[in-house]
Order: sequence, then structure tokens, then C-alpha cells
Amino acid sequence: MPSDHREISQSEPVGEVPSAKMGFATIDLDRERRTGFPEVVMGEGKTPEHIAGIAKRIYDASGMVLVTRSNPDAAEAVRAAVPSARFIETCGAIWADDRGLEPRYHGLIVVSAGTADMPVADEADIVARLMLCDVQRINDVGVAGIHRLLAHKEVLQSARAIVVVAGMDGALPSVVGGLVEAPVIAVPTSNGYGTGLEGFAAMLTMLNSCSPGVSVVNIDAGFSAGYQAALICRS
Repeated sequence: MPSDHREISQSEPVGEVPSAKMGFATIDLDRERRTGFPEVVMGEGKTPEHIAGIAKRIYDASGMVLVTRSNPDAAEAVRAAVPSARFIETCGAIWADDRGLEPRYHGLIVVSAGTADMPVADEADIVARLMLCDVQRINDVGVAGIHRLLAHKEVLQSARAIVVVAGMDGALPSVVGGLVEAPVIAVPTSNGYGTGLEGFAAMLTMLNSCSPGVSVVNIDAGFSAGYQAALICRS
């Protein structure tokens, strides 16, 4: 094993910034103070052992932890280190929260165009909840049946921030943006086929939206959308 890889249990401060150096990772323990939320672990590409070690260190420092884009093997390893950890299979999120805090921020709505878009919406949802937002969900209201969306018009117009997740033609955020005063964060998903180009068509539609309150995150970036929406509600 290379000399810079040590046991997960070993950690040390890095410089004057509160950090933990674990050989395979250097954890930013100061991020919660700076930004209001601890470092989040990107599970994709990491081994279950590394994910568990990083997650335990963050959890010990903050009382909560979130791992995105992970898998059941990693979830089992994290639960061995943090028994209260839960796994959301749809989006691959592993999380634990033992801070004992109730939601403080209201008015965040997560909308998904179709059932196939729900995993990305789930990721946005859990991020916002961990940032102490009370999240409302509106699912399967794509533009092919616009009456489904209009049935929720009053709820949408009460929002402070709205995340809209859509694949295929990506038209739903523009429609929502034309109905509400709140900022709309559009999330293109890779659902679709042919000229959908794995979400590029939806992303370009959203970027070209004629609704001025719409901003766009990357393809399948539920984490980014949920985080931004929570920051809006927290402000």
C-alpha cells in the first residue's frame, strides 16, 4: 500500500484551518462555520471503506452527514460507522442527522415533470431538508398534461423558491416560471432518447427560457438545485 494511505481512524489537523487529513482524503471541517452546512461526500468513484471513514469524521464533527451518488455497499459500510445512517436508493443518498433540529425555513417546493425524474428530485429534497427547510413535493406534472400542474397553482404561488426537475423537452420550468413570483431553479435530467442527447436538449431549452425568473443547474444536479433553493429560503 502506498505510504500516504493510512488507517481510516488516523487523522490530524492541517495547518491553521480545521481539517482532518486521512491519507486518502483531507476533510474540510471548517465548511459549516463558513457556509452554514458541512462538507458533503461525493460517493461516486470512492470505495465503501473510504466513504464510511470520511462520513464518520464529518458526522462526529457536526452531528450530521450526507453522501451523494452512492450505493448499497457503501450504505452498509456507513451504517457500521454511523448506526443512524439511512439510504435513499432512488438517488443513492446516504444521510444521518442527529442534531435534533426542526425545520426553520419554509416555502421550498420541489416539482418533478415525470416519475422518471423523481430520483433527481429526491436528491434536491434531502439536501434541502438537511439544510432545515420544510419541503413540499409536487410530482408527475409534466407539460404533456398541463392541467396537472395548474391544479397546484395556488401552492406554487406561495413558494419562496421552486426546484423544477424535467427531462425530455425540458419545458416545465418555463411554464412554472410564468406562473410564480419566486425564483425557479431548473434541473435538466438525462431522461429521454434520440435527440434528447442525455439531457442536453432539456438543458438548452431551460437556458433559453423566456421566463426571466428561471436559472439552470447542470444535468441531473439535484444536489446543486436543492442547495441553492435552501440558501434562498434561508436568506
